[in-house]
Amino acid sequence: MLIVHVHVHVRPDDVAEFIAATRENARHSIEEPGVVRFDVLQQDDDSTRFLLIEIYRTADDPGRHKATAHYATWRDTVESMMAEPRRSVKYTFVTAEPSKV
Repeated sequence: MLIVHVHVHVRPDDVAEFIAATRENARHSIEEPGVVRFDVLQQDDDSTRFLLIEIYRTADDPGRHKATAHYATWRDTVESMMAEPRRSVKYTFVTAEPSKV
């Protein structure tokens, strides 16, 4: 599995619109066969900062995700909302403890 954390800083006036566009992208992304999870988090102490946690089955699946129409729509919609360029960090799954929730 491949885990990608996408760090996004949005201009303050665009937060609500960014959330709406990103929710729509996440809704479609989770339907992709190569996507295990697609979580969108908003930072508690700075509502203009977001973290997208994308978990893919294989290293090829992010490329497939970026080839979808819903990703292209999201990318084009939110690009002008960014306070700075988004950045991503890739992780390889090592292990996890069983959930206690």
